[in-house]
Amino acid sequence: MPRRQHWHDLPAGVRRGVERHTGKVSHAESLPDGATCEFAVTLHSSAGRVFCKGGPADGPGAWLYRKEARINPWLPDAAPRLRWTVERDGWLLLGFEYASGLYPSLEPGSPDLDAVADLLAALARELTPCPPVDVQPFTERWRGLVNPELVDGDTLLHTDMTPRNFLLGDRLRLVDWSAPCRGAAWIDTAFMLVRLIRAGHGPAAAERWAARIPAFADADAEAVTAFTDALVRLWDRMQRTAPASHRGPLLDAARQWHAHRLSRRPTAV
Repeated sequence: MPRRQHWHDLPAGVRRGVERHTGKVSHAESLPDGATCEFAVTLHSSAGRVFCKGGPADGPGAWLYRKEARINPWLPDAAPRLRWTVERDGWLLLGFEYASGLYPSLEPGSPDLDAVADLLAALARELTPCPPVDVQPFTERWRGLVNPELVDGDTLLHTDMTPRNFLLGDRLRLVDWSAPCRGAAWIDTAFMLVRLIRAGHGPAAAERWAARIPAFADADAEAVTAFTDALVRLWDRMQRTAPASHRGPLLDAARQWHAHRLSRRPTAV
């Protein structure tokens, strides 16, 4: 990951471009963790606070910023609004409505689990059919991993269910829509279910929680089992080729879920 840039590291012209939208910036707070972009700060200005993210306009992450800017107008209000975009002097920055809050706890017994379930149910409902915006089909993203018919669908998906993308304040918000896909409505809940197992839930308990979300409750059982198999193979391959400390526990959780799914299959006589 490249070195995180700070507000005063930006070219003066870029800072002036931002301040045309925000007013004079008095100070900037860098994100302590979570974001993988080259620049991620909360700007404090005469017009209030705004979250600003981005990086070099020709850098490897630029296409993600452009994609997030393109889909933001189509998202429900659980996603902070994109207020402006600045592209100049080799930089591309996005300015979002500031959303305060804490990361929700996914541990067993957490009161935050109700809000997470409610939000996932609402997103599946509000983003089906998929808005008329160009996003990658999930069938294409997982080409060769799973039968396309099992994961195909017409719902706009977030796909990155890390708790750090949720902010719980007066309500629950979902941020960082840089990896959207169009696919089956239950897929985001399936990704979250793995996170619950990672947080200490048994697979059966995590599935009972997920069944509260209508899109997942209505999902084809074989499709969900195929998803768990593909996820294990994908994350195992990623961990072997590019090991990451966070991925090991998630891979273990995915394996637990997959084994649980297989154990419930009828035994041939």
